Amino acid sequence: MSTTATRVTKIGTVIIATGDQDAMIDFYVDKLGFEKRVDVPFGGSYRWVEVGLPGAETTIALAPPPEGVPTGGHQTGIALNTTDADAVHADYKARGVDVDEQVSRMGDEVPPMFWLRDPEKNVLMVVQGD
Repeated sequence: MSTTATRVTKIGTVIIATGDQDAMIDFYVDKLGFEKRVDVPFGGSYRWVEVGLPGAETTIALAPPPEGVPTGGHQTGIALNTTDADAVHADYKARGVDVDEQVSRMGDEVPPMFWLRDPEKNVLMVVQGD
């Protein structure tokens, strides 16, 4: 058990660097069912965009990358939770989302899961849990 104190209270936002914010907004909102929460200009010609699942506090920022940093093809480390991985997999597949061929089952201790790729080939996981 950690004895280090912290004043941090939650994970508020995770960031995916993107080269095409409009395409990513369309994907996360229209294909995955997120809500667009924030879309504001900043730093001259940039936009700060956040999407989130209905009712959830944590958001995903779809932000321009730092100068010289490529976008796309990253393992985001983001896991989306569901109570029914099979239903979400079928729904996303029907919506044209780039999902794994099937839901992965690795045994009783590991919940059903699958991976999906956004339009810039960033990878997210969908995992079944309570």
